[in-house]
Amino acid sequence: MIKILFICHGNICRSPMAEFVMKDLVQRANRQSQFYIASAATSTEEIGNPVHRGTREKLKSVGISTAGKTAVQMKRSDYAKYDYLIGMDSWNIRNMLMISGGDPEGKVHKLLEFAGSSQDVADPWYTGDFESTYRDVLAGCQGLLKQLMPE
Repeated sequence: MIKILFICHGNICRSPMAEFVMKDLVQRANRQSQFYIASAATSTEEIGNPVHRGTREKLKSVGISTAGKTAVQMKRSDYAKYDYLIGMDSWNIRNMLMISGGDPEGKVHKLLEFAGSSQDVADPWYTGDFESTYRDVLAGCQGLLKQLMPE
């Protein structure tokens, strides 16, 4: 089983968007049994809060539910638990490395690496642009799935 943890600052916008987009892509490929997918925050400020309304609405518009998801924080033990720890931006990566104590096994990645870019996924908490964030998240998740499940 391939275990993936998507991570952003608060776990209410980008990382849950990536979690549920990836779950949807995996389900459409009929590969659910081969994956465990979750998301977490590097900070504590949103712990226990539901997915941001903008993320919920954008995903609902493409037929994806985020029901039941509340923000959780990344733990040091997640490094051993997951095969991939995927951050949304450079700041997240820095904080993820601090939480995990480093990346000796090369598990930490930035999402858009899988779409052939070194760019960050913009935080819609600040931009208000959930559409652009969704496009970036979708491209990253599609690239990740293609790498993990080549034709």
